[in-house]
Amino acid sequence: MFKLDRKLVTAGMVSALALTFSVTTVSASEVGEYKSKSGAIDGGVIYPRENGQYTAYKYNEQSTKGVSFGRPATANEIKAWDIDALPDGSGLPEGEGSVELGDELYEAQCAVCHGEFGAGGSGYPQLAGGNMDKDENGVIITLKNQRVYGSTDAPKRTVGTYWPVATTLFTYIRDAMPYAHPKSLSNDEVYAITAYILAQNDIEIDGEEMDDDYVLNKEKLSKVALPNRNGFYPNIDGPKGQENIRAFFADRAKNIGAGTRCMKDCKDPGGQDGKTPPAVMRIKYEMSDVTPPYAYDKSLPAKKKDENAHPGKEAYQANCVLCHKTDAMGAPAVGDKAAWELVMKKGLDKVYHNTIHGINGMPPKGGTSLADDKIKAIVDYMIEASK
Repeated sequence: MFKLDRKLVTAGMVSALALTFSVTTVSASEVGEYKSKSGAIDGGVIYPRENGQYTAYKYNEQSTKGVSFGRPATANEIKAWDIDALPDGSGLPEGEGSVELGDELYEAQCAVCHGEFGAGGSGYPQLAGGNMDKDENGVIITLKNQRVYGSTDAPKRTVGTYWPVATTLFTYIRDAMPYAHPKSLSNDEVYAITAYILAQNDIEIDGEEMDDDYVLNKEKLSKVALPNRNGFYPNIDGPKGQENIRAFFADRAKNIGAGTRCMKDCKDPGGQDGKTPPAVMRIKYEMSDVTPPYAYDKSLPAKKKDENAHPGKEAYQANCVLCHKTDAMGAPAVGDKAAWELVMKKGLDKVYHNTIHGINGMPPKGGTSLADDKIKAIVDYMIEASK
């Protein structure tokens, strides 16, 4: 599979496709009843092209003969694009990284979004946690959980409980992380962070626990068998992937369920007082054996406070450093004197206002819920550190 993340290639493909379809639309009444046939990969239907139209859309019937759709990719271009790591480990690069190094890198690069120990952050997914025990049918119990008025937690879809293969974790970190400056990590660093996240999920490799000294490389990563690797259906991998999906959707009554949706005057799901039983089916498994318990304090040891530190420094490092560490996100980098001199031409009050209310790609307060005075202290710190 190629990662076509080259803008010029994408733009060229869009331009070529524009010759085929026209955006001109007509009403359904002008088209009449659509003739359809089954076989769509998503379980829907396929509509044929007739009389220059595809359902309510007109398409260009002009000949595309002589239109150039580009040239064959060169061997070097294919080599540069074809960097995916397959489930069996094919395509993984050379390199290695320890769990201990991954811990340090995660704390510096990832914890601000994904929380300490991968426990999850505001708006960002949880990477670790959840009980990986299975029921009598081999289904991970954590994934069957369901919220009922707060008495249980939602399914824990983490790397350890939900993801099918570990090579996806490596390629995603390498290609898309850290959020503010993706593709900035070396292969060794990606192996280290991958090792740390797998260790937080209590994953064993060849029966060996991943302690701090454990070093991960491509041979070891290719051997990882995640608990939910067989928990997905239909099987979309391999040459029969599309046929498997079509067969799955073809038997809708069995695989998806059949019945009438309730859109009005539905049954009362039960009182929130804990006494009135719900009138809908309730999942039987109650989440009670989480290890460690949810009440367990996972916070890091208290850091020694520097009495001489700027009052906005700690909040900056906890909330803003990812985007303002470099100018990769378009934000003025802390320490860049020229960039901050340009910002300060607006005046301090305007800078405060833009930071609190948002500007361009930055959300209000940088996406935090900090009080205004805290935000102003962060701004003061960044200005002071950039002189």
